[in-house]
Amino acid sequence: MSSTLAGPTSHLLEVKHSRFLVNAAPATTPEAALAFVAQVGDPAATHNCWAYRIGIEYRFNDDGEPAGTAGRPILAAIDGQGLDQVVVVVTRWFGGIKLGAGGLVRAYGGSAAECLRTAARRELVVHAELHLTYPFDQTGAVHAALAQFDADKLDERFDADGASLHLRLPADRIAALKTHLRDATRDRVRYAD
Repeated sequence: MSSTLAGPTSHLLEVKHSRFLVNAAPATTPEAALAFVAQVGDPAATHNCWAYRIGIEYRFNDDGEPAGTAGRPILAAIDGQGLDQVVVVVTRWFGGIKLGAGGLVRAYGGSAAECLRTAARRELVVHAELHLTYPFDQTGAVHAALAQFDADKLDERFDADGASLHLRLPADRIAALKTHLRDATRDRVRYAD
């Protein structure tokens, strides 16, 4: 199971008189990530380099630094920490001493990695939906199982044959819920695709 940041976090690093301020935050959409970049970037700074990873989507920007020396190392720090749904902005104020390509990669990637390494995290829970039908006399057993398996009722309908439920629950709990319902109702619950 992957994780994301519990909330916004920051980290400051100084390398040969250049200051690198890292701001990182959880982001569930590319639009939210870019809004965070716009919010924390400092127009007076020399560079505002950034990267985000949201599932299979990612983007990075070197903001005027030599190609591959800032945005890509920031993305590598996100991936190296096993994070998802995260945006990182590293703002640099030039201190008068050139760092060279290797020094820039180490400064951008290292400051981002340190910020993410020490940040509070939370697990990302993958949810799935499940449709099921059952006879009226099994309503008690079915409803009792919902809270136990952290299932949210999205829709419930009744007809002459019984009830149907549309549920949302953590994907890793579906098999256990089905087993529980099979045993609790003597296999009288049916599932639709």
